[in-house]
Amino acid sequence: MAGDTPRGDAETSAAKASEQPNAQTPHGGGHGKATHRALILGAIGVVFGDIGTSPIYALREAIGHAQKGVGGDLAIIGVVSLAFWALMIVVTFKYVMFLMRADNKGEGGTLSLMALAQHAVGRRSAWLFILGVCGAALFYSDGVITPAISVLSAVEGLKDAPGLNGELDPFILPISAGILIALFLVQSRGTAGLAKFFGPITAVWFLSLGVLGLTHIFDDISILRALSPTYGVELLLKDGFLGFVILGSVFLAVTGAEALYADMGHFGKAPIRQGWLFVVLPCLTLNYLGQGAFLLDNPGAADNPFWNMVPQMIYWPMLVLATAATVIASQAVITGAFSVTQQAVQLGLLPRIDIRNTSETLAGQIYVPAVNSLLMIGVLFLLLTFQSSHNLTAAYGVAVTGTMLVNTLMSFSVVTKKWRWPLWAVLAVLIPFGFIDAVFLTSNLLKIPDGAWMPLVLGGGLVLIMWTWVRGTQILTEKTRKDSLPLHDLIEMLKARPPHRAPGTAIFLTSDPEVAPVALMHNLKHNKVLHEKNVILTVHTADRPRVSDNHRVTMEPISDDFKRLTITYGFMETPNVPRALGLCRKQGLKFDIMSTSFFLGRRSVVPSARQGMPLWQDKLFIFLMRNAANPTDFFHIPPGRVVELGTQVSV
Repeated sequence: MAGDTPRGDAETSAAKASEQPNAQTPHGGGHGKATHRALILGAIGVVFGDIGTSPIYALREAIGHAQKGVGGDLAIIGVVSLAFWALMIVVTFKYVMFLMRADNKGEGGTLSLMALAQHAVGRRSAWLFILGVCGAALFYSDGVITPAISVLSAVEGLKDAPGLNGELDPFILPISAGILIALFLVQSRGTAGLAKFFGPITAVWFLSLGVLGLTHIFDDISILRALSPTYGVELLLKDGFLGFVILGSVFLAVTGAEALYADMGHFGKAPIRQGWLFVVLPCLTLNYLGQGAFLLDNPGAADNPFWNMVPQMIYWPMLVLATAATVIASQAVITGAFSVTQQAVQLGLLPRIDIRNTSETLAGQIYVPAVNSLLMIGVLFLLLTFQSSHNLTAAYGVAVTGTMLVNTLMSFSVVTKKWRWPLWAVLAVLIPFGFIDAVFLTSNLLKIPDGAWMPLVLGGGLVLIMWTWVRGTQILTEKTRKDSLPLHDLIEMLKARPPHRAPGTAIFLTSDPEVAPVALMHNLKHNKVLHEKNVILTVHTADRPRVSDNHRVTMEPISDDFKRLTITYGFMETPNVPRALGLCRKQGLKFDIMSTSFFLGRRSVVPSARQGMPLWQDKLFIFLMRNAANPTDFFHIPPGRVVELGTQVSV
């Protein structure tokens, strides 16, 4: 799954402790041995769910291509060798050893890395912004494909189930759709109760993979030759262009690798690294070796090697376990999409969206109704369009390889500006990683006619939406600032001609604290009153995941009547203005919420063909604005204390 963010709802009970407001985070190192073991178990359940389902279909696809070329034993040994070294280079070397060091206050993922890189550069960089937007868009593409291919590949085990003789084959698609619909419908309830089972179930799945593979390695012990990279290289050289195609299928073995980086904030570096090195990597390696040995001994089983090597006596328990593992992998991606949406909204890449907390104590437990509905529609569309996991594999790799390449490119700024590595070291590390990412991406792009067009179209549409929102917001801000009066000039005018004073406190929300808010100007123009106390409030998003309460509120007196107040949130936090105002007591400003009025400026935007963006893009921006969440709800302001004053603006 494309990595961008922590899988909020899919935490284990141990990981939840780290999310308590005053608790120590996983990367803080304050956990005891028992909690540390629980974090490792939680990481196995959440972080590795996607990569743990790859053995069901990865070797099947790669060996299917390889047998069209050189064939024979080399096709099998070479593919297993490529899969093993893909796990070593892409996951172990790139993510576990290198990229997990690039954490943003303990958080990882594409948008976290973008914010970290921007901070390292010291300014807003256009190319970093473009890379971050592309990475986030590709993540959503992955969020649609992963549930479809994971669940469908597990349910397809019914085809080879003993005693059925294909009787349930027509029901594979409806069963998969039913499981996925049920999964999306329970999202609004939160998954805290189920999350504690994720780790143990997935741990049993990995141990089953390892034991299953180990028992079949002895079918042909010569499969151990696959641990040498020479056989993979030999296969690529002998197959020529077909070898390049094979790489696109081999990459399926590492889909989900970016989750190691994205989920650092929930589990910490050490539990994820240890879970990978001591449990997940050995079990995956044993299973791929076992599949290879089984195929060397039974060449005719290449149509579905994973399910063909499952003994009949444990077939049904393995099928149920595989289905549970794929549901967990899907859950991780769905809640990851919720977290990415929260980050994108806070960073200004998307309009305000209804984001609901499903837990009163855990910040990571969120539910985004609009995203949940769109993901469900997308997943069901894929099921009906592609019909089988074999067809879906063509669409799978592009989104993930694209995200991996984006992460490599963005890490350049962090390595050079923040870590200050010498140029030779930067090139020695990033060029090989970038080359491998580019090769995998190019190989997957060959599948565009077979289905790889889907994530590109979906990702392109999301990039267009994000770019339209960002550009439209910039134009609107510039237009508003041009037509507005500087705040200091207004204060001087009010001193010369004092208006009628009303008791209480007025808080004016604005994105630009240097100019007089639209709501303030309309209040003076139409109501001809000024409150006793006036606060110009700006909500700012920092380039870090979270901000402590000590740095939450900044207050600056402007005059006897006006104060400028800035509330700062991290890009992974949910704004709550009334709660933040309670922190102002320490700075000598007390708010009685029942005698405080919040003034919001509502802008009615009309398109203009002669300025700004093209007319069709203006209309798209206006559509996004009209469907954005109400700021009253988004900032958790009591509706009974809000006054909205509107104006019309052309863009």
